[in-house]
Amino acid sequence: MIIKRIDVLSAAKIFGITAAAFGLLAGILVFLFGGVLGSLFGDAGGVGFVGGFMAIITMPIMYGIFGFIGGAIQAFIYNLAAGFIGGVRIETE
Repeated sequence: MIIKRIDVLSAAKIFGITAAAFGLLAGILVFLFGGVLGSLFGDAGGVGFVGGFMAIITMPIMYGIFGFIGGAIQAFIYNLAAGFIGGVRIETE
């Protein structure tokens, strides 16, 4: 079995969703380490907490957008390369 072409939009959606999931994980880590620990070490007014909370919202969105764009570019370049080389060979049972 040889993968000769990848649908660009389909690959972009998968990359975007996967990247958004990683962005959520990164946002939670920023919230925990930046927000909570920042408030423990003398953050006046809870700025670190609010910034950490905003990271949970903004990081998945930004990761998702850039993951979508990156996935589309990678699928497009794969399709160009597969046209010259012939695609990736996959062996199944």
